[in-house]
Amino acid sequence: MKTVNQDIQDLSIKSLESTFNKLSTSYKSMTEKGLNTSLVQKRRDAVKIGLESLKGTWNGEDFSDDEETVLTSKEVLHGLLPSIKSQLEKAKEGSSQKTLIERRLTALELAIESLENRLL
Repeated sequence: MKTVNQDIQDLSIKSLESTFNKLSTSYKSMTEKGLNTSLVQKRRDAVKIGLESLKGTWNGEDFSDDEETVLTSKEVLHGLLPSIKSQLEKAKEGSSQKTLIERRLTALELAIESLENRLL
């Protein structure tokens, strides 16, 4: 994996943690309402595995998911990129929203790279 400075690492981990928390909240809310949660659950699980992979790569934390789980997570995260890029295009230049979206995009791309490296 390419070298990433500590600030980018910290911001990426925080971004993925925030994304995971938002998806967890959505999952809980949808479950309580009896709604279909399969997509939210799949995304939440993929973000969690991407986050664990980055923490494993950068912080030496344990990572023990199997190849199939890693591949599935990588594909789910990759599937999120077009909508994130679309949001980025619509965000106003210099806005805090644009900054958060840029960080989320960077974090997802790094998580995908980390997962790809685990498949080699």
